[in-house]
Formats: sequence, structure tokens, C-alpha cells
Amino acid sequence: MDELTTAAPSCSIERPIMSTAPSLANLSALPEGVRVPTYARAGLSPGIVHIGLGNFHRAHQAWYLHRLMDRGLAQDWAILGAGVRAADAAARTKMLAQDCLTTLIALDPTGRSAEVTGSMIGYVPVADGNAPLIAAMTDPAIRIVSLTVTEGGYYKTGDGGFDADHPDMAHDAAHPDTPRSAFGAMVAALAARRARGTGPFTCQSCDNLQGNGDILRQTVVGLARLTDADLADWIDGACTFPNSMVDCIVPATGPSELALARDFGVDDAVPVTHEAFRQWVIEDRFCAGRPDWDLVGATFTDDVHAYEAMKIRILNGGHQVIANAGEIVGVPTIADCMAHPDIHALFRKVETEEIVPHVHAVPGMTPQSYVDLIDSRFSNPEIRDTTRRVAFDGSSRHTGFVLPVIRAGLAAGTPVAGLALVEALWARMCEGTREDGSTIDTNDPIWDDLQAAAKAARDDPQAWLDQPRLYGDLAQDAKFAPAFARWLRMIWADGTVAALRSYHGQG
Repeated sequence: MDELTTAAPSCSIERPIMSTAPSLANLSALPEGVRVPTYARAGLSPGIVHIGLGNFHRAHQAWYLHRLMDRGLAQDWAILGAGVRAADAAARTKMLAQDCLTTLIALDPTGRSAEVTGSMIGYVPVADGNAPLIAAMTDPAIRIVSLTVTEGGYYKTGDGGFDADHPDMAHDAAHPDTPRSAFGAMVAALAARRARGTGPFTCQSCDNLQGNGDILRQTVVGLARLTDADLADWIDGACTFPNSMVDCIVPATGPSELALARDFGVDDAVPVTHEAFRQWVIEDRFCAGRPDWDLVGATFTDDVHAYEAMKIRILNGGHQVIANAGEIVGVPTIADCMAHPDIHALFRKVETEEIVPHVHAVPGMTPQSYVDLIDSRFSNPEIRDTTRRVAFDGSSRHTGFVLPVIRAGLAAGTPVAGLALVEALWARMCEGTREDGSTIDTNDPIWDDLQAAAKAARDDPQAWLDQPRLYGDLAQDAKFAPAFARWLRMIWADGTVAALRSYHGQG
């Protein structure tokens, strides 16, 4: 597995007297220690539309393209940002005000570094009906449409199929020319390209989903089929949907991140902090060409599944192992969770005994070595990744990252007691209060349903498992269900730390 470190060791940062706003006109005025693009933005032309322009995309995929452009390559693959939510309009205004430049700040215990990236050259207007987005994707120059729309944004049913009955999908099927969703806009653009004979584009998911390309294909083709079977067949046959694994820990941006950018002398309204590690493993299936991302550290392979299974189960699953315990006892960040002896012990034991047995090695990395790497990355005190952010949207993250490992363990006869404890901690967290009595604010798209089930489960643990869209037949499993019930009762009776110590053998 390739590790790319972008941080250059540095000593303390002295706050400059003044900070400079990033813009094309100001690049030469930025402090000497801030890395800036070596390519001329005027020489770039768009080749990618990216929908869902959050921090992760700007720290990951856009960075790879930026570094490729720094080599004088991929000048016709610049990114047009896009969004389909009303809130995206505010982000667009901020990005356009600084010519779509992003300040990336790498946080590493050995030092921090700052870099301004310029691979994004525009931001599509956000409008009801998505006409500007459809027009942008219809342009023959656009050969890749990529997305980061979160794990739960792909309109899946509880069993993983396409949710044709979702109101957004029903709307887009009834109004294909004025769709509500990103996927409806993609279908409309592909319909226009087919009619004009300008050919397909590659549809590229960059979300943390195992088989993310296959899931994207299911959504796009499934939606198209609701209105035009011939179009659906054409998309299915002509477009490509490469699976990929993406990896970089990228905290949300708040006041401290804004201040950190100013410490470097950059008055960026939307800076991004990230760890000094990136990985991108991609199936080489691009129907209309692609940038040579492998020249700057990405990996093209025919076996993405092994990489993504390792990352999703150990890293993403590992986040869920610790985040809910941290929320309940009031530990603010993931690094602080790893410094908590009982939460860290939970992480090590669950990962080693209950997750590693269901992960295969990949070239250059064994599962246990990957656990050690993730332990180090999670423990990085420079990364102020909040426990709340990692615990967000548990209804998608537990079903995607944790429950599949429980099912694998039950099928193989390996231990699942620790994973049952993890689920009990999630149920306790969703009750909505910490052990100190403070309130845990809404933290899931279906928070009201989860909180109602969690409150009922305080007296009857089965009430939590009886949520079919989450647990299905696991609710009645003779090994998992009793273990879950025992842990949840213990958490409520004796507290989280007592339950953790009972599991890892120190209590």
C-alpha cells in the first residue's frame, strides 16, 4: 500500500502580521513557505465535473490532479465543482470568491505544511431542476463525472437494492428534465449526449462504499430504467463505473482550521486540514479516458475489492468501534479516544480478534500491519477529528462497515462479542445523553427513529434490534442478539467504562 506524505517537518508557526486571501492575483503574494501551483490556470480546460465538493474531495482527488498538473500533465482534465443542495450555493460563493483555490494544511506530528491547489477552475451554478449541472455534464469535453455524496446518498433499500420508491427517485422519474438528485441530473445529461451522438462519460464514485462503482451503476441505471429502458441499456453498456478505494482522514473545517490557515498567512474562507497520508486505488475502467493519477501515487488495479475491504472494515469500521464510546463518555476527538486506555483497548481487541480474520492481505500490507497503521493514524494528536463527526450517520456507517463483519463472523464461527458491544454502544449513544448528563444533538438522518428505539431499548434491548432496515435477521440471531442485550444492560447499569473493561479483561 502506498503512503504519500505531503507534510514537510517544521518547527513552531509564527503568526504573520497580515494574511492574504488566496486568489489567482494573490498567489505570488502568499508567504514563501506556502506551496502554490506551478501551472498556469489560464491554460487549463475542464474534463471532470465533481458533484459534492466537500473537504474530502478537495484534500484527495483534487490534490492528485493538482500534483499531476504540477508536472505539466492533465491540463485538459480540470475540475468543475457542482452541488445539488441549497447549501451548496453558499459554498459556491466562497469558492468563486477565491478563484476556486483551496488551501490544504497537512497535519503531522513531525510538522505542518500548507499548499494551495488549483485543479478546480469553476463551480456550476446551483439551481432548482439542475439545468446548469445538466448542461455542464452534456458538454463533450466532460469525460468523467465523479461524486462524493456520502455513504448513505445512493438510494439503497435495506437489502442493498435500488430504492425506486424513494421520493427523490419518484420525482426524478416523473420529471426527468428537471431532476432533484445528482443521479437524475446524470441520467438527463447522458440522455442528451446519446441523442447528440457525443458519447458517454465515466461515472466515478469516490465515497466510502465497498463496490462503490457497482452501487453507482445500480442507482444511475435503475433510475434511467424507470423512464426509458433503451436509455438504461445504453448507459449500462456504454458508460463505465470503476470501483475505487479512497483514504485520507479529513476533519471538518471550523474556527480553529480557519485560524490555522491564517497562521500560515493565508486568509482562506474554506481551508481544509488533513493527515499526511493519502491512498487511492482504482479500477482502470474509463470509457472516455482518464488522467494518469498513478504518476502521483494512485494505484490502478483489477483487484480493488481486497484493498477496499481492508480499508472499510479496519479503518471505517474501526472509527465506529470507538466513536460511540467516546461520545457517551464525552471524549471530544478521535485522537483523544485513542489516548483513553479503555477505548483504545476496545479498538485493539475488536480489530485483532473480530475484524482481521475477515480481511485479506494486499500487496505490501497484512491485515494486522494495517491495524497498526490505522492505530497510529487515529492517534495523531495533530488531527482534531471530532468524535461527533465520525459518529454521524451511524445508520449508514454501521450497516455498511460493522454489520457485514458481524455476519461474516457468525458465518465463520469467529468471535462477535466485541462487535455486539460496539452495537450496544451505538444504541446507548442514540438515546441522546452522555453519562455526564449533557445532550447529544441530532446526529443521524433518521435520528428521531433511532432515539425512540434507543429509549425503548433501555428497558428492552430487543427494541433496538427490531429495526428491520438496520439489522434484518440479525435481530433474532441466537449468538449476536443475547450478547447485544447483555452489553446494553451492563452499559446502562454499570457504565460504559465498566462494560469496556469487562470486554478487554481489565475489570
